[in-house]
Amino acid sequence: MVRQIGGWAFVLIGLAAGLGFGLAGCRSAPALTQQEAAGKHLYQVRCAHCHEDNDLALKTVPPDLHGVFDRKTLPSGIPATDAAVRLNILTGRGMMPGFAGRFTEEQMAALLAYLHTGLR
Repeated sequence: MVRQIGGWAFVLIGLAAGLGFGLAGCRSAPALTQQEAAGKHLYQVRCAHCHEDNDLALKTVPPDLHGVFDRKTLPSGIPATDAAVRLNILTGRGMMPGFAGRFTEEQMAALLAYLHTGLR
């Protein structure tokens, strides 16, 4: 014998099943590691003012760093390597001031780790 289900219950079950199937293919970005999260904080405090917000009203907007390591070269044309990015950060480039002495090695490693996430 088949038992009848009320109309609303049937609709709710169908919606729940549909959501389950619909979300099964969705994947959120993996959580940041502790090091990447520390790098994200440094990026937000020291880099985003220019590279994202330009809240300093710079006439020449600095390059977007999202996915910087996904490209073969940096906006300057030099290879996109940890060593090149580290050098740019420490010595500066163009209008960007150098940050030598402002980051510990641990902080620099965290910032590079975060940049490797594509800035998520």
